[in-house]
Amino acid sequence: MAGVPTTYDDPVHIAVIGGTGLQTLPGFTHAATLTPTTPWGAPSSPLTILHHTPSDSSSRKPTPIAFLSRHGLHHELAPHEVPNRANIAALRKLGVRTIIAFSAVGSLQEEIRPRDFVVPDQIIDRTKGIRPFTFFEGGMVGHVGFGDPFDNQLAAIVRKCGHSLEGEGVRLHDKGTIICMEGPQFSTRAESHMYRSWGGSVINMSALPEAKLAREAEISYQMICMATDYDCWRGEAGEDVNVEMVMGHMKANSENARRFVGAVLDELSKEEHGEQVLAKHLVQQSKWAGSITHKDGRTKEAEDKLKWLFPGYYD
Repeated sequence: MAGVPTTYDDPVHIAVIGGTGLQTLPGFTHAATLTPTTPWGAPSSPLTILHHTPSDSSSRKPTPIAFLSRHGLHHELAPHEVPNRANIAALRKLGVRTIIAFSAVGSLQEEIRPRDFVVPDQIIDRTKGIRPFTFFEGGMVGHVGFGDPFDNQLAAIVRKCGHSLEGEGVRLHDKGTIICMEGPQFSTRAESHMYRSWGGSVINMSALPEAKLAREAEISYQMICMATDYDCWRGEAGEDVNVEMVMGHMKANSENARRFVGAVLDELSKEEHGEQVLAKHLVQQSKWAGSITHKDGRTKEAEDKLKWLFPGYYD
């Protein structure tokens, strides 16, 4: 956009990663557009800095929000082509410590209907290892915990916001297990039934390695999922999933999706959530994780990359 600054000096602690059906956040003040580079390349899209004014008409000053379009400005990146490391690294460098990620998903359970929202608490990885999935490689080893792939405290805030909108058309499921598949093709019917037998709630192509990299980067991360279809397990009783179906439900429910994300941003902008927004509970976990490799065994390339991401950690 002409006339919009291309630099932003203040730290930005909250980011929204938009996915299918949520590629913009209207109603916010456009403060800057940034085009960063990282040791892992450029992110999926420019980082749009938005000023979010709380909807409660209080005197709180606007909160800066970074918005990143996961699949590119025109949805030109397939799930396996998303530069996840560059996305997370660029946000971390900007000062982001909390990410709200949005994703369209297929439902694997009858009770999760198209246009329902799910705040998942677990993931099963069905990607194929072709997506770069760690910052710790090439001469520095690091292991971070991932038992709970989403941030429990952040999830509680997101659920509270979702439930506050239930009288206005939002249907919310508090928990669920995402099956993250490789794609870009949808599942076979046999796979879909297998995922149901595993206890899968919803299925998408984007939760990983995004969530793993956010954990390595010490960023509090929670995904908000919106069901757009029943995958193909109900194929005998109804229509199989297709892009037209997905986009139809996304368009019909887009206002609820934006209101849900907006309500979460309203809540996170409150001072009482300051420690959570800064992810204080995750600080320095990667310093100790990466320290497993002795300095004598580190390559300069690996060390330089991680020093860029975590200044002061590996000096």
